[in-house]
Amino acid sequence: MTVRVGRKTATVAAFGALSLVLAACGGGDSGTTEETGAAGGEAAASDLSIDCDYYTENFPDIDGTTVSVYTSIVAPEDQPHIDSWVPFEECTGVDVTYEGSKEFEAQLVVRVQSGNPPDIAYFPQPGLLATVVNDTGAVVEPGPETVAVVDESFSPEWKAYGSVDGTFYAAPLGSNSKSFVWYSPSAFADAGYEVPTTWEEMIALSDQIVADNPDGSVKPWCAGIGSGDATGWPATDWMEDVFLRDLGPDLYDQWITNELKFNSPEVLDVLEKVGTILKNEDYVNGGFGDVVTIASTIFQDGGLPILDGSCFMHRQASFYQANWPEGTTVAEDGDVFAFYFPANEGSAEKPVLVGSEFVAAFDDRPEVQAFQTYLASADWANNKAQVTGPGWVSANLGLDPANLVSPIDQLAAEQFQDPEAVIRFDASDLMPGEVGSGSFWTQMTAWIAEDKADQAVLDAIQASWPS
Repeated sequence: MTVRVGRKTATVAAFGALSLVLAACGGGDSGTTEETGAAGGEAAASDLSIDCDYYTENFPDIDGTTVSVYTSIVAPEDQPHIDSWVPFEECTGVDVTYEGSKEFEAQLVVRVQSGNPPDIAYFPQPGLLATVVNDTGAVVEPGPETVAVVDESFSPEWKAYGSVDGTFYAAPLGSNSKSFVWYSPSAFADAGYEVPTTWEEMIALSDQIVADNPDGSVKPWCAGIGSGDATGWPATDWMEDVFLRDLGPDLYDQWITNELKFNSPEVLDVLEKVGTILKNEDYVNGGFGDVVTIASTIFQDGGLPILDGSCFMHRQASFYQANWPEGTTVAEDGDVFAFYFPANEGSAEKPVLVGSEFVAAFDDRPEVQAFQTYLASADWANNKAQVTGPGWVSANLGLDPANLVSPIDQLAAEQFQDPEAVIRFDASDLMPGEVGSGSFWTQMTAWIAEDKADQAVLDAIQASWPS
């Protein structure tokens, strides 16, 4: 589908709640449940604004030009993006052509190799960006204006994830935090439980829930890792979050590049610690059955037993808010809410596991550079927040959390902006495809479904690492 928008475009009605893009990574544009919080998502495109003088001064003479954008985001999730561009188009006179495709990853490479690349593409993860940069050489480095805006608007980790071999190519767009645990505030209150603030408190709470429900009808945790061909990815997120907390960001970075081998004793310790929850028959799988049911439960359903009291906690990303049934109130005093997946006791850092999309260009025309700069700016992040529904957030430091419609999105934004946060991207999205979206997913599934031994799982993943 191709949609043209521009100065001649009439006011575009703001799009409300969105459907979840079911993916293991990326920023996501989603939301189907009732939310309480700020008034984000209620603005019309004509109500948005940007600093027009900036574009007049830095990008003169681009009136009447066109910029094409190619993404994996299809209707109706595309509309908030189109709406968020209106003030840029009104200021600059640039028309933006939007094209979304479910075959984005395959077709982008075909288009580039055939000499018909888009001006701008939204990459759903850094790994694909690196592949296209290295295999085609067609991605253009951003102009100085974009670089300056990125340096001002994002923490250094984010710029690094948009870089390939030390060269910066793409700024983050939408993002999500994966370091959340979902729960029912009312169920906690009724049972006299408090939200844990450390890993140790979380395990003590899990033990207390077991003790309070000796018949096993209610479990501390519920989970699901089913996702079609991508089954297993939620288990890799568990592994990554625990890795960051136990081994820290430096070893995490070494793990991604295989400098720290997958079957090393350190990684084995991490997997064993994840197993103290996910493979603990006393802890899981509330509402579904035993440990093995985690593998057959689709991830969208994984947390739903919280609503009927069959389990108390479910670890999943901020975008999971889209999977609660219609009418579910997501709020601190609502039906469900989430807390930060806690760090270890005594830790001065707050590790945050993230996913994001990235904006890269295939042309250095001034209008393309202007639009890439806008998408990296706080103006765009705040405008997008005002025309979208729950399930979208940006790591832009200039984003006002009050513009976000969902309190979960507000929490994610606060995590991104926390000076103590240690941001690390989803490891499986950064590893070679044979591993990150291959053996890592399948072996974690076997670990659950077949009770495959910890060391055997890690040995198999290491053996798949390309030489």
